[in-house]
Amino acid sequence: MSKIPRMFPRTRMVNRNQQAQFDITIKGASHSHWQDPYHLLLTLNWFWFFVAIAFFYLIINTVFALLYLAGGDCLENARPGSFADAFFFSVQTMASIGYGAMHPKTNYANIIVTIEALVGLMALAMSTGLMFARFSLPSAKVLFSNVAVITPYNGVPTLMLRAANKRRNQILEAQVRVSLLRDEVTQEGEFMRRFYDLELVRSQTPIFALTWTIMHQIDKNSPLYSVTLESLIEEHSELVVILTGLDETVSQTIHARHSYIESEILWNQRFVHIFSKKRNGRWLIDYNHFHDVEAGEWGMGNGEWGMGNGE
Repeated sequence: MSKIPRMFPRTRMVNRNQQAQFDITIKGASHSHWQDPYHLLLTLNWFWFFVAIAFFYLIINTVFALLYLAGGDCLENARPGSFADAFFFSVQTMASIGYGAMHPKTNYANIIVTIEALVGLMALAMSTGLMFARFSLPSAKVLFSNVAVITPYNGVPTLMLRAANKRRNQILEAQVRVSLLRDEVTQEGEFMRRFYDLELVRSQTPIFALTWTIMHQIDKNSPLYSVTLESLIEEHSELVVILTGLDETVSQTIHARHSYIESEILWNQRFVHIFSKKRNGRWLIDYNHFHDVEAGEWGMGNGEWGMGNGE
């Protein structure tokens, strides 16, 4: 397999931000958010969602205000040519407020009111549906460690990373997959971006309530066997972690993802213990040290994951 030269600044393919897209630029294919407004409104954060709703609300009322002005003196008790009166009459009509101070006095105005009433009903239904859809979307609150470490486990160099359920409930039938993503060039000179699944010591748990140390033993069958830090950099390697499970509160499947690039994988390190027992006999989990690591003295070499011992 040919080496791949490093020509660009290091970026990760799988963004750690759960709301963000992959760090990929697409060319030659249409992928505008405006072609899928429903998905866009579901994925916006709450601040920009309310900004978008307010913006469309103002736009719709502005359009109908201009239509009322186009009809001339068609509103009773409205100042002729007053955009403010036409706009606030539109707001009252769309919201079915009906103060009675202003009302249509021509057939033209009655037709516009009829159309606006229908548009208002549809807008209210769509806004309510979007709010319900956003609240009902299942979301995972899973905390992953900032780094992954390499440390012996039963005498075998083992890749380890931590995950924790940040909610005070349980994730049932949780499953996790860890894949190695790296660039390769075939003997024919073709570039490929390939995924290699890593076999885990334990890939599922019936109840995920607290923390989970995810482990992959680096033996002769591991895609990580005998790789070095330099080869990880040359191949733009990345570890991708996908966790799924059933949220017991909403009875829906949730997903969480994370990734690690070569600078976030530490050799000869291990995670600091976060479990301790209090005087009353209850267990204590200290999340203040969830991401902390400490150096080990196991002689695993510097940046190479081979088994050693003559293998």
